[in-house]
Amino acid sequence: MRNLSLFILLIILIASCTQNPVKQANANYELPTDMASIGKVLDSIFLEDQKHRKQIDAIVQKHGVASDEFQDHWKKIQETDASNLIVVEQVLEKHGWLGAADIGQTANSALFFVIQHADQETQEKYLPMIRQAVKAGNARATSLAMMEDRVLLGKGELQIYGSQLGKDSATGEMFVRPMVDPANVNQRRAEVGLGPIEAYVAGWNLKWDLAEYEAKLPERVEQLDEWKKMSQ
Repeated sequence: MRNLSLFILLIILIASCTQNPVKQANANYELPTDMASIGKVLDSIFLEDQKHRKQIDAIVQKHGVASDEFQDHWKKIQETDASNLIVVEQVLEKHGWLGAADIGQTANSALFFVIQHADQETQEKYLPMIRQAVKAGNARATSLAMMEDRVLLGKGELQIYGSQLGKDSATGEMFVRPMVDPANVNQRRAEVGLGPIEAYVAGWNLKWDLAEYEAKLPERVEQLDEWKKMSQ
């Protein structure tokens, strides 16, 4: 179920921000020099990034979030993320944000997913590079929009595109986390290639109600400081 997936995603996001696993596996990795080989390396990284995350729902449904099985699995994800980040940072530092024309679409997507799954400091470090990559046609505007939203919320600020959802700890209610000017969010989403907010939240079994959202927004904004503390 997508609600379960999102709930687990929130747990993972908090855990990734509060833990700093030791980077080991690729500490002495030497990046290939040709684009074809770099593309193959990043293809493998993409598969590794996604493989363990696709197993999360089944593990939680069978064993629960507080189980040793889930904790062991999340540790494996952290180790993989840390290892992948070492390689991706080598690529970005040596070559910049390579486009799909250089390394293939899957490898290009790997760059985004690895940075998206990194800590707040790393996301902020490479955010300007992603912006330039979008201008150069080497990254998707939709990816940049999601990264912008995540970085802003991590800093305790309002998101722009409404791409980040949360779960109310008191009621269990899913909601779009605080954003600027919600009345015009669809215009901003359209500018970066995202579909209407109504269709987006419907995928999470939610109904978009602008009046209700605006009424609850002041309370949600107050919660941003708490989220910021959790993400530090």
